[in-house]
Amino acid sequence: MTLTATPTTSASLALRRADFETLWEGLDYAARGDAGFNFFTARGELKQVLSFRALREQARDLAQRLAALGLARGDRMVMIADTTPEFCITFMATQYAGLVPVPVAIPTSLGGRAAYVQQLRHQIDGCGAKLAWAPGDLLPFLREAAEGLALKLVGGSADLAALPTGGGDLKPFAKDEPSYLQYSSGSTRFPKGIDIPQSVLLANAFGIGNHGLQVRAGDRCASWLPFYHDMGLVGFMLTPILNQLSVDYLATRDFARRSLTWLNLISEYGGTLAYSPSFGYDLCVRRLRDGTEFKGDLSSWRAAGIGGDMVQPAVLKRFVDAFGPFGFRETAFCPSYGMAETTLAMSFAPLEEVYTLDTVSRAALERDRAEPAEAGPDSRGFIACGPALPGHELQVRDAAGKPLPERRIGRIFFRGPSVMKGYFNQPELTRETLSPEGWLDTGDLGYLLNGQIVITGRAKDLIILNGRNIWPQDLEWAAEDGIDELRRGDVAAISVENPDEEDAERIVVLVQCRSSDPDARARLEREVAAVLQKAMAVEASVVLVPPHGLPQTSSGKLSRAKAKANFLGGAYARAEAASA
Repeated sequence: MTLTATPTTSASLALRRADFETLWEGLDYAARGDAGFNFFTARGELKQVLSFRALREQARDLAQRLAALGLARGDRMVMIADTTPEFCITFMATQYAGLVPVPVAIPTSLGGRAAYVQQLRHQIDGCGAKLAWAPGDLLPFLREAAEGLALKLVGGSADLAALPTGGGDLKPFAKDEPSYLQYSSGSTRFPKGIDIPQSVLLANAFGIGNHGLQVRAGDRCASWLPFYHDMGLVGFMLTPILNQLSVDYLATRDFARRSLTWLNLISEYGGTLAYSPSFGYDLCVRRLRDGTEFKGDLSSWRAAGIGGDMVQPAVLKRFVDAFGPFGFRETAFCPSYGMAETTLAMSFAPLEEVYTLDTVSRAALERDRAEPAEAGPDSRGFIACGPALPGHELQVRDAAGKPLPERRIGRIFFRGPSVMKGYFNQPELTRETLSPEGWLDTGDLGYLLNGQIVITGRAKDLIILNGRNIWPQDLEWAAEDGIDELRRGDVAAISVENPDEEDAERIVVLVQCRSSDPDARARLEREVAAVLQKAMAVEASVVLVPPHGLPQTSSGKLSRAKAKANFLGGAYARAEAASA
C-alpha cells in the first residue's frame, strides 16, 4: 500500500492556537482533524505516517495497559527518545495515564557505550523512575543501565503491547499537574530534571503559536531536531499537536548524513516552519558546496527559526547566498532565544523582517559595553533575538543584581508563566537558579537593544585574561573561518591556570585534526596560532585532538566544560601519544 503524508490543513477543523488547559486536551481536539506526523528516510522516502487521530487512539489504548501495572499518579517513565511514532505514542500515553515521561538522549557516538549506559543509569535513578522504555535496537543499553534498579517494567513497545488492558478509567493530568521532566543537555553524572507542569507547557505553546510564530492556516513543519531536546520535543512535537500542525520528520542521524533531505522535505511538502541551530544551516551550505545536488523550491518557508546556540551572522549570510537562488528569503530568518528551563522559548525576532545585526566595538566589549562601531577588524556583530514573549520579562543585571540599561552587558534573567517549576527533587539547585519572585537566572550573558535581547555567551565560558573579556566563540570562529581545512565545530577555546604564574590564566585552543602527518599537524598548529594572534591579538596554546574528540551536549552543542575536563585529565595528551 502506498503511504500518503498527512495533509497540511483540516478543512473541517477550526485552527486553535494552544488555547487548551492540558496537552491531552490538545490532542483530543487535533484528533478531530486530518493532520499528523510523517516520518521519512534519509533519502526523503515516506516510511511511516501517524495521524493525530491514530496517535490518540493508540495512546489511550496504551494508557489503559499501563494502568494494569498499579502505578502511582505522577510516577516517572524514562524514555529513550528516538525519532519514531512509537515514542510519540508512548509519550502521549503517559498523559492519559497520569504518568510523567522523562525523554532522554540516544547514544551519540559509537565508542561511548559505557559512558552512555552510566549516564542513562544516573537519569533513571535520579528521577526515581518506575518504568523505562526504549526502541527495540536500544533495549540492550536500557536493560544494562537499569540492572539492579527497582523498576516495575523495563522494555520496548512489544513489552507494553503485551500488557493486559486494565479496563479501568483513564486519569489524565489536570492543568496544575506535571506534563514531563526534561533533562538539560549538559546532564551527566548529576542530572538536572527540569519539571514542566501542564500550565507551564501550555503557556509557552500559546506564546509560540499566537505571538512567536503566529501560526496560521496552511502552516506545516519540517524537523530533524531530536525529541530529547526541548527544541525538538516542545517545538516540533508538542506545540504542533497543540496547534494542529502536520510535521515532516527526518531522524537527527540522517540529517547529519544527508542534510539537504531536510530542505527537500520543505520544498516537496510546502513547509513553512522549520528550526535549526547555526551548525545545521552551515551543514546544509557545506553539502551544497561539496556538490550535493539540490533543485528544491524554498519559497514556502516563512519562518526559518535559528536558536539553541549563538546565532552567527556569517552562517546566515552564507545560507542566504547559497539558497537564495532556490527561493529562500533573508526575511524568513527568525532568531530566537530559549532554553529547557523556560519550556522552550523566551523571545522571537519580528517575523518577515530582516534580522537586526548589531555591530559593536571589540574594545568596548572588554568593558562590558556594546558600543556601536563600523564593521571591520576592530568590531564584531551580534544578532538580536527579539523581545520577551508577551506576559514575560527579560532583565540584564550587573554582578550586584541591579538591572542594567540598554547596551550594557550583564547576566540575563527571565520571568513569566513559561518558567519551570524547578529541578526535580533538587531544592537547593532550584533556589540557586530560581528566585522567590520567579526570576530565572539563565546563566547567559547579553544586553538589551531597543527592547530586544542580544546574547553574547555563557557566563561560565567567558575568558577573562588580564582584565580583558574574551568570548570563546570569537576565538573558535576566527580559526574555523580563517583556515580552510577546519569545519564548524572543530575548535574549542578554554582558559586554564597558568602553571608559570600564580593566579594567572592562559588560553588553550583545542583543534580537531584529521591528519596523522607530523608536518601537516605542525603546520595546522602554527596557522591556528597565527590566525588568533592576527584576528584577536591573543597568544594561545594550540592542542590538536583526534576527530570527534571535542565533546558535545545531547543537543549537539560544543561542551567546553567537558572539553576542559578532558584536557585537564590528560585525555588529549594520551590520544596524542597513541597517534605518535
